[in-house]
Amino acid sequence: MSETTVQAATLAASAVSEHQPLIITLFGLFVVATLFITVWAGRQTKDAADFYAGGRQFTGFQNGLAISGDYMSAASFLGIAGAIALFGYDGFLYSIGFLVAWLVALLLVAEPLRNSGRFTMGDVLAYRMRQRPVRTAAGASTIVVSIFYLLAQMAGAGVLVALLLGITTDAGKIGIVALVGVLMIVYVTIGGMKGTTWVQMVKAVLLIGGTVLITFLILLKFGFNISDLLGSAAENSGKGAAFLEPGLKYGVTPTSKLDFISLGIALVLGTAGLPHILIRFYTVPTAKAARKSVNWAIGIIGAFYLMTIVLGFGAAALLKPDVITASNKAGNTAAPLAALEIGGGGDSAGGAILLAVISAVAFATILAVVAGLTLASSSSFAHDIYANVIRKGEATEKEEVRAARWATVAIGIVSIALGALARDLNVAGLVALAFAVAASANLPTILYSLFWKRFTTQGALWSIYGGLASSVLLVLFSPVVSGKETSMFPAVDFHWFPLENPGIISIPLGFLLGWLGTILSKEEPDAGKYAELEVRSLTGTGAH
Repeated sequence: MSETTVQAATLAASAVSEHQPLIITLFGLFVVATLFITVWAGRQTKDAADFYAGGRQFTGFQNGLAISGDYMSAASFLGIAGAIALFGYDGFLYSIGFLVAWLVALLLVAEPLRNSGRFTMGDVLAYRMRQRPVRTAAGASTIVVSIFYLLAQMAGAGVLVALLLGITTDAGKIGIVALVGVLMIVYVTIGGMKGTTWVQMVKAVLLIGGTVLITFLILLKFGFNISDLLGSAAENSGKGAAFLEPGLKYGVTPTSKLDFISLGIALVLGTAGLPHILIRFYTVPTAKAARKSVNWAIGIIGAFYLMTIVLGFGAAALLKPDVITASNKAGNTAAPLAALEIGGGGDSAGGAILLAVISAVAFATILAVVAGLTLASSSSFAHDIYANVIRKGEATEKEEVRAARWATVAIGIVSIALGALARDLNVAGLVALAFAVAASANLPTILYSLFWKRFTTQGALWSIYGGLASSVLLVLFSPVVSGKETSMFPAVDFHWFPLENPGIISIPLGFLLGWLGTILSKEEPDAGKYAELEVRSLTGTGAH
């Protein structure tokens, strides 16, 4: 790395050291404000419906804002901007995939799911199938998907706060991941769904506001001429015109082209199977409100993803690629570094203030999303596994909520440990893996359960466990975990699966196993229960 690049890479650190009181104050203000909201909401959480679904008191707009807060994660803000800054057009494909996925959620899942369930995905499956096995499978799948997603948020938190506080040691970064985990546990155990939802709404407003500000400043610098912005990005990237064309990351070899198709399938189908998104549909009073909340979410998220184009290409135009990778190998700090540069650079107060504001917003993003993910997985454990499998439906609401709080602590500890290992991976890539697991294990089962009359318990179990096992196994033996400089364990190589995303194999396999398990099952499907579920899912009659 050149001397110039090393000097440029230290700009953020020098800006931080000069303006650290401001940065710490902004972070502290957000943490205090969100803890206040959490405690306030916790005092209003009286029963299981309050803890799991916020008492179903949120409007379509409020829930749409909260869904946006849930969905616009560290992957959206940090990971996509970094991917675009380093790989141009190919990085932008993440934005398209994440956005188009909402059409699947809106058209196929949101309204029927809200009408059919009570608190979790397991409620929908258990309506016409054997309770204990399907609830166990749904709970296991929810926890695994949530932990994959949590990895991304923890990795984002580690690099972001390390950049701000000038922490360069691995021990310091692991300490930051642990701090985020502790805050996450506090939010969920005290505030439940009410506290988490309000934190997500506040975070969504902050994130959109911060993104609008940086987008405006970048466009202003280039005279609101998109062509100039893209041209400067292409020239500064060192890749020339190839930076603005497909293929820089995914078009080099037949394997990378196949990897892109696999990624696209996972992104488009994954949202409708994400547990922390699915449980948001239960926080509104009616299916109509659930549909309205998705409409609001599409509008808000769509506007945000349009701005990520400016953030990513703006970072590429303002910063050399090796400056971005010097701060974080995967490019996760591209957006905060662009904010520093557009504000006047590392030696200016304006740059330091913008860096602090954008980083505080990103930190808010991470805290809100990890709270939502932890709530989804702890709710599924308490409601599906503890209350209905271990206690066979005899647990009181108080016992169920207590189990959810203990599960939150356990999931938080696991997430901290895994997040420490994943701190140098691109967070958008990690989230794409969570999408692949969700689309492989959850989506086939949900769609079959809602729309296929013959679907049986065996089909559900084969689909969930088969999709879950195949996607996780392929990830473990992929370049994501070993065999490359950017892998989780770069020093070893035990990968035999060539693709970084398993969706192209594991998603069709999940659908196939659900069909095959049902065809080979000797169990007769309950036609009466399916008829009830169909009426309920389409009309809302009898819905909670």
